Amino acid sequence: MSDDQAFPTLSAGMIDIARRYGTETTIAAGEFAFVEGQLSYDLVVIVDGTFSILARDRAAHGAERVVTTHESGRFLGELSILTGERTTLAARAERDSLVIRIDPPALRHLMAAETDLSDILFAAFVARREALRGGADDTAIRIIGSRYSASALALRSFARRRRLAHTFLDLDDPGIDGIDVLLTSLGVRRVDTPVVITPTAVLRNPTVGELAEHLGVTYRPVAGKVYDVVVVGAGPGGLAAAVYGASEGLDTLVLDGVGSGGQAGTSSRIENFFGFPAGVSGGELVEQGALQATRLGAAINAPCTVVALRLAGDGFAVTLADGTDIPCRAVVIATGVQYRQLPLGRLDEFEGAGVYYAATDLEARVCAGQPVTVVGGGNSAGQAAIYLAHGGCNVTIVIRGDDLTASMSNYLIDRIDAAPNITVLSRTQVVELHGTRSLSGITIESEQHADGVAAQTSRRQMPCSGMFSFIGAAPFTNWLASVVELDGHGFVVTDRDVTTLACTGLELLPFETSQPGVFAIGDVRHGSMKRVAAAVGEGSSAIRSVHEHLARSRVTH
Repeated sequence: MSDDQAFPTLSAGMIDIARRYGTETTIAAGEFAFVEGQLSYDLVVIVDGTFSILARDRAAHGAERVVTTHESGRFLGELSILTGERTTLAARAERDSLVIRIDPPALRHLMAAETDLSDILFAAFVARREALRGGADDTAIRIIGSRYSASALALRSFARRRRLAHTFLDLDDPGIDGIDVLLTSLGVRRVDTPVVITPTAVLRNPTVGELAEHLGVTYRPVAGKVYDVVVVGAGPGGLAAAVYGASEGLDTLVLDGVGSGGQAGTSSRIENFFGFPAGVSGGELVEQGALQATRLGAAINAPCTVVALRLAGDGFAVTLADGTDIPCRAVVIATGVQYRQLPLGRLDEFEGAGVYYAATDLEARVCAGQPVTVVGGGNSAGQAAIYLAHGGCNVTIVIRGDDLTASMSNYLIDRIDAAPNITVLSRTQVVELHGTRSLSGITIESEQHADGVAAQTSRRQMPCSGMFSFIGAAPFTNWLASVVELDGHGFVVTDRDVTTLACTGLELLPFETSQPGVFAIGDVRHGSMKRVAAAVGEGSSAIRSVHEHLARSRVTH
């Protein structure tokens, strides 16, 4: 991205517009507009002054480096000003500076009302975040751990999904010098890893939730706040609902137990999504969707695990795992599905150390150039196999059925057939895992058929540095069983398929469940298409039903 995009100079007219939304004040030389670790801060437009943006490295005992300098006509802030994350940098006035301070609520109004200025601000926020993500270590969060650690992988996946500026220091990489010296300087041992170094703390073996709380990206209650709609799940359908909800003036909150993306976020390349003839990675698609929803005013918080939903007054209360109740007027369920675990011994031992449920660049780097196995015959399995094969892996696809045609799109089957380093083993399953510190091999069992009848089975061991499992997707709906009607497999029943309506005599809206005001979209919904484009369409369409429900509620109450 260009410096002009990351560091634009506002015209006098733009500064006049900003003045209408903020307060003009002076920041004295040596004072800070914000400091690292600050949870919320103002947009600062420099009318006349000079500011240094500073990286102060905790691992180097507060050593200070000037990242950039802003002069008159520029503004201070990056994407965290919209997402609510804690700042990783500090901004210090180098001379007495006349500025306009715009607090976060006023900035939201500006972003919605002043399109031209909003475009400049948002493009700069994103460009600055990208510069931080590709910048020096002292401007980033550092994660220190082993490539074979499930905990370290979870932290890295979370940082990637949140677009956090971060670097990973691999304890198993002999090419990285000085890791032990760094750990010792922090009073940390290898047994304490993974370790996360932030501008304000050193976190020893944190969970993703603990890191998220430290960074300020988990849900923070606001007294008296009632959301128009809470979207549970931040996959493509949930993010589409957030985009349309926020753009149409609904106070919208998105919650996800992991992070933005859902299963689509783990897809290496989606080639049948409308408008992307060359294909698009699932991560890129949902990343842009999350940015769009954030810009339009939706709040996205993760990880936040929802454990219950109940009626509360004229609306609902969504309950989080920590007991927090979030009041709202409508709910959109977009929790998708999760892959089932294979019933294998030692599975827990190898999860994150050779057994994976996603094939992103994080997992692919560990297995690059080595033999891997993809278990499953759906589109996600096919996309993973092709992506891993392009990375130099010899890929074996293991399926229990006769071929891929029953569950995989033709374009993927054609590409698999054409790939010289992909082999498909039908009527086969994985029965054993092998390895010491990480997965090194598997045992498979295959059926030999004669005249359509299974004649015998055979077993053999094969090398495998990574087993990617994409089987038996099941909906995450246990927390909904007492609230809405589910089908025999746990999927949420909606509109015309509902048989147990909570309010008799009421005609259900599209995507509405048996509990009026609660809607379900995407893979979690009974009868859904199980395609990314379908989930996006359902998410946007469900918001129209939310509007109609809110109007209906106003009439009846």
